[in-house]
This record gives sequence, structure tokens and C-alpha cells, in this order.
Amino acid sequence: MKQEVITCINCPVGCRLTVTLEAGEVKSVSGNACRRGETYARQECVAPARVITAAAPVKNRTTPVSVKTHVPVPKEMIHRCMEEILAAEFEPPIRIGDVLIKNVCATGADVVATRHVE
Repeated sequence: MKQEVITCINCPVGCRLTVTLEAGEVKSVSGNACRRGETYARQECVAPARVITAAAPVKNRTTPVSVKTHVPVPKEMIHRCMEEILAAEFEPPIRIGDVLIKNVCATGADVVATRHVE
């Protein structure tokens, strides 16, 4: 059995979680103040993922558009997703919530605008 200590990032409390792993499976989680901490620990130890945020180029503009993925992407895909986001050049007008890249790097995550650009 292996134990990992991680910090939950689901809320500002930042619980220190102790995760017990056996054969690549989470056997137990302790130290969480809420159920979200347990869910986070199980996900983080088996298949870590993050929401990506970035500033992406806009055609004929010096100010980029802020974007994010609508769901977390696997950590090992973050670099490739960032390359695809930064290689694109988006056409204004852009509205908050517009899907700018559908299914970025085949992760199932859409890249959406988080600000308006006229």
C-alpha cells in the first residue's frame, strides 16, 4: 500500500488529504471536510485533470481574448492543448461563451471565450 498527501483545491479551505492507494486504485481518503474533497482526491490520484485558461490571439487586434476549457482536460494533454489554442487566431466579434475550438486535441473539452471582443 502507498499513501499520498495532497492538498484539495476545490475550495479555499485547502484540506490536506491522505490518500491510500493499492494497485493503482484509491482505497481510502481521509482529511477531507466535505464530500468534494474525497471526489477530488480520487480523481487527482487516478486521472489528474485541469481546466485550462489562456489569452488567445485575435485577428487584427493587439489585445487577446481570454479563454478557458469548459471541462477539465487530462494533465498530460495541457501542453498540446495550449499549443493548439495559441496557434489559432480568432475572428471578432467574439462573445462570452462562444465556442472557439470544439473538442480541443480530441479531449472532449471545448475552448470558450470568457470576454467580449468587438
